[in-house]
Amino acid sequence: TVELKDGAVRLLDQSRLPEFVEFLDCRDYQAVADAIRSLEVRGAPAIGVTAAMGVALGAQTVTASDYESVANSVLLIGDHLAAPRPTAVNLFWAIERMKQLLASLRTKPVVTIKAALLKESQVILDEDIALCKAMGQHGAELITNGQTVLTHCNAGALATAGYGTALGVIRAAWEQGKQIQVIADETRPVLQGARLTAWELMQDKIPVTLITDNMAGTLMRQGKIQLCVVGADRIAANGDVANKIGTYSVAVLAKAHEIPSYCDAGGIDHRHHHRARCLQAGRTGRKISGECHPCNMSQLFCRFIREAMDTLVVAQGCSAGSCYQNRRTPDRGSTKTLQNAFHDSRI
Repeated sequence: TVELKDGAVRLLDQSRLPEFVEFLDCRDYQAVADAIRSLEVRGAPAIGVTAAMGVALGAQTVTASDYESVANSVLLIGDHLAAPRPTAVNLFWAIERMKQLLASLRTKPVVTIKAALLKESQVILDEDIALCKAMGQHGAELITNGQTVLTHCNAGALATAGYGTALGVIRAAWEQGKQIQVIADETRPVLQGARLTAWELMQDKIPVTLITDNMAGTLMRQGKIQLCVVGADRIAANGDVANKIGTYSVAVLAKAHEIPSYCDAGGIDHRHHHRARCLQAGRTGRKISGECHPCNMSQLFCRFIREAMDTLVVAQGCSAGSCYQNRRTPDRGSTKTLQNAFHDSRI
């Protein structure tokens, strides 16, 4: 999805998938910011890694020789990279981590600072992959052989540094030999499910069926869906979730049909305890149907309380939302309480 290569941040251009598999080389931090803004890279974890690499890349071009001037330039680069996607908590977390490293290097030579920022961005990438794989292993315990899993948007390797969050759970279950089927919502208005999730699962030869967003409830009623697994752009410290528009509908439908729904908690926002406080981002006049009408409203994100989801999956294990509320251990021997798992989480 993203890597530092030949003096550039190389991205798999997701705006071109699935028709074309093309890579985009961003040779300055402005190009990295443009790629985030234009959804050439998307998914909260992938955006975070990309932003960290953008900070490191931008730092290499700073010509100042004293720490204060270098620091001021790098901070401005970070602010520029933070602007395109105000909803993705990983974006701000990654930039803040780079800023903290910068502050710790005040007494070091500029060449050392630049090298350290490059190294840290690679560490962030490696840690993200390890985090996704850990969550995948825990989440795979929730899937049994022969089940059909519904997922929404794209929370796979394309949305992370690699492996994926929600699709990481599905991928881990498949790697364990479980014969599962996946149903992917198309996910309007940008069609990440149709363009990205279906394509990604097909690359791994995991059986996938694409449906329109409004088919999910009927399939649940017919007994054709046994569980739902989604990712999240942001999760508040108490488990409230913010994710792609339509996720709330999936959670409510699953609850109404007594189908378990799981959220892979890759991006926990400790700054907000009670609500997943993200902007209700929208794009007025977006082409929803054939004509672009000026009154069209296209809201891109939704947020909902933790009770709508049965379980959150974190790198340390799985925890039911009600278990956090009541501060008791879940009925699963290998799991932690949500409180402890959140306190232990990196993000």
